[in-house]
Amino acid sequence: MTISSKREQARRKNLNPGQILALGFLVLIVVGGLLLTLPACSATGQSLGLLKGMFTATSAVCVTGLTLIEAGVDLSPLGQGVLLALIQVGGLGFMAFASLGMVLLGRKISLRGRLLLGEAMNQSNMKGMVRLSLWFFLMALAIELAGAAVLSIRFIPRYGVGKGIWMSIFTAISAFCNAGFDLFGQYNSVISMQGDPTVIITLTLLILFGGMGFAVILELLSLGRGNRRLSLHAKLVLIMNAVLLFGGALMVYLLEYSNPATLAAEGMTGTDKVTNAFMQSMTCRTAGFASIDQGAMKPATKMLSCFLMFVGASPASTGGGIKTTTLAVSLLMIWSVIRGREHITLFGKEVSQDTARRAVALMFIALAFALVVTTAIVILEDSHGFDTLDLGYETISAITTTGLSAMGTGNLRVSSQILLMPLMYLGRVGPLTLAVALAHRANSRVQNRVRHPEENVMIG
Repeated sequence: MTISSKREQARRKNLNPGQILALGFLVLIVVGGLLLTLPACSATGQSLGLLKGMFTATSAVCVTGLTLIEAGVDLSPLGQGVLLALIQVGGLGFMAFASLGMVLLGRKISLRGRLLLGEAMNQSNMKGMVRLSLWFFLMALAIELAGAAVLSIRFIPRYGVGKGIWMSIFTAISAFCNAGFDLFGQYNSVISMQGDPTVIITLTLLILFGGMGFAVILELLSLGRGNRRLSLHAKLVLIMNAVLLFGGALMVYLLEYSNPATLAAEGMTGTDKVTNAFMQSMTCRTAGFASIDQGAMKPATKMLSCFLMFVGASPASTGGGIKTTTLAVSLLMIWSVIRGREHITLFGKEVSQDTARRAVALMFIALAFALVVTTAIVILEDSHGFDTLDLGYETISAITTTGLSAMGTGNLRVSSQILLMPLMYLGRVGPLTLAVALAHRANSRVQNRVRHPEENVMIG
């Protein structure tokens, strides 16, 4: 065996960035789950049990919010601290935290580390990656602290100084990371605060900023300071966010306006109806905070919410879903086919065919997993009499790392709860990333150069 062939064999044995990220999240889940099962993390001093510990850790690291426990009731202060750490690391990315630690220790980040950081932050340009990650941390910290400061105005008078500050910090981080965990108890999320515009609007904005993507926020901040125009990616993100947020809020408002169990509940003012309609539209973008009863919504609203959850947030953000740009590129590809155009163009720019193919592949992979697991859960829960739409709601909520539930995750069978765990993991790592990470692509360079005769296939 020659030296070059040995190097090639060694190269193939090394894990690629996608595999390392997938493995890293898995290790973080296992470690976090074991920590949460410690008696010291339980409010009663007795272990939560392996299933509850692992499920909670999976949901936290994958910033989902589906839970079998009440964090504010079942966890001790130590347990709540562990949970918050898992949410923060899971939301911002463990590679970003590792890079920050390296910088603080004065150690140089290797090229491989920069590649991993770029993969975690969805960046293709390695130039200035470390500096960019530090900006990301500072920006996230500033937004979370600002949100906590506003929430403390409402929480301190309600819970006292110490508990009010802690709940403000926990809620702000959970909202920015699109996690959906709360400390309010009774499995009601923020429904008890649906009449408080300060809390609802603050949470909506935190979710919006967390799900927009740090690269887009940095572009917006740099406008007028050397950057005079937005990239195509930023334009697509802003347009899709506006369409989904305002369109979703309008539909929720119209559908639930007269529903006495949601927007027409006793004490709901006109302002409350508007703010909660926006909150529902925004939280479905993978945040998981519920200001109205998800199970009491009309079937049409649940279907709308499933669509919003499936789309989710934007790339390089703390949210999940197939991402806003994936939907945008897929729609643009369909439009180009309808118009008979070979290339996808927008704002004078052309979207590559590879990007379009990956967008369509990502949509179908996510949809396939959602359908398969929904079918499996419907079969498992057949004797419980749950509504099929509610079970689909739960499944889509898991794969898109949203965390909303229409019937309560704890009411499902243990087998169904176990099925949701890999689904949340898949949703956080990314269906396409995980598929590529697990696939064996030996001789890919040779295969990419081989062309075969073309033959038409009838479609439609």
